[in-house]
Amino acid sequence: MSITSAIVLYAVLWFLTFLIIIPIRLKTQGDVGEVFPGTQPGAPAQHNLKTKAIITSVLAAAMWVLLWWIIMFEIITVRDFDWMNRLPPVADGTDG
Repeated sequence: MSITSAIVLYAVLWFLTFLIIIPIRLKTQGDVGEVFPGTQPGAPAQHNLKTKAIITSVLAAAMWVLLWWIIMFEIITVRDFDWMNRLPPVADGTDG
């Protein structure tokens, strides 16, 4: 895995995890009972984005390490998903 692939994989994991973490324990203005004029009751009153970003970073790092291990040690490869045998045969390295 190249460094660019590793960075892209981490970024994708981070953003997907962040989008999952954002609504957890979200307190809206309607829940708190203090709706400011010009805002909707579903607008966040307390979002705790810094804490959620830290949690997201830790979870994304753990998932990235797991996926890096799977990719680098070829636990799962592209050939595992070649159910119609469309990939060419693997060269075994012998010329005879």
